[in-house]
Amino acid sequence: MPKFLRIGIHQSNVSGYTSKAWCVRRVGSAVFLKWGAVEVQGAGAKRKVYWTHVPQEKTVRCGTAQRAQDYTKSAIARRRSHDYEPLSGAIATRRKSADGSADLKHALATILIVDIVGSTAKAAKLGDARWSKVVSLYYAAVRKELKSSRGKEVVTTGDGVLATFKAPAAGINCATAIREAVRTLGLDIRVGLHAGEYTMSGGEMVGLAFHIGTRVAAKARAGEVLVSSAVKDLLAAQSEIRLRDHGSHQLKGVPARWRLYRVES
Repeated sequence: MPKFLRIGIHQSNVSGYTSKAWCVRRVGSAVFLKWGAVEVQGAGAKRKVYWTHVPQEKTVRCGTAQRAQDYTKSAIARRRSHDYEPLSGAIATRRKSADGSADLKHALATILIVDIVGSTAKAAKLGDARWSKVVSLYYAAVRKELKSSRGKEVVTTGDGVLATFKAPAAGINCATAIREAVRTLGLDIRVGLHAGEYTMSGGEMVGLAFHIGTRVAAKARAGEVLVSSAVKDLLAAQSEIRLRDHGSHQLKGVPARWRLYRVES
């Protein structure tokens, strides 16, 4: 399976050499993708790469072997233009510390997840070079608003960003600011926010709160900012943020139904 490693160190990481890796494999008309955060130890021929958590996986059914082959070539070319390098050898599971436990950090925060709507179509329309430039400007705009709102970037996922905030109002205000900023680039985003406890393990966010936030974002349409009932309940009574009831939703893979709210501009 061809493997690729993101060159450099994520600016959001406090310590250690952590980055991102992804793998692609084609079998007939199907393409299998795997990606996630990794820890890199050593350099050169002695360099070893470890998954910091169970990687995400996706299967793309292309219909024909030729389409699958074209999809694979395009995926490799596109990611190489984003500073990925070929990686030889296997990616092992995360190593344990001397006492047999992983280095874990627990926290409670408002989690923000933002991604670009229709990014694949836009990339195909603009071409790799122009799309890479747009994405670079997009990340710059997102990080500018995160800094202004005192948000902490945790990880980037393709064309998405995951960040945390101490206060829900700060997360909501940051989300609406990002939405307006990236519209100047001709981009629409969807945003989901949820509040809860999560665990950081080797630069990777894990826990149900993260998954709920991801599912909330998936329910948003272009230009929408949706928040869970947990975020609404934490907003101060005097908050000027206006929320409209978006109904009760079943979030994929998440127990029970969740009431969501749309942020009114």
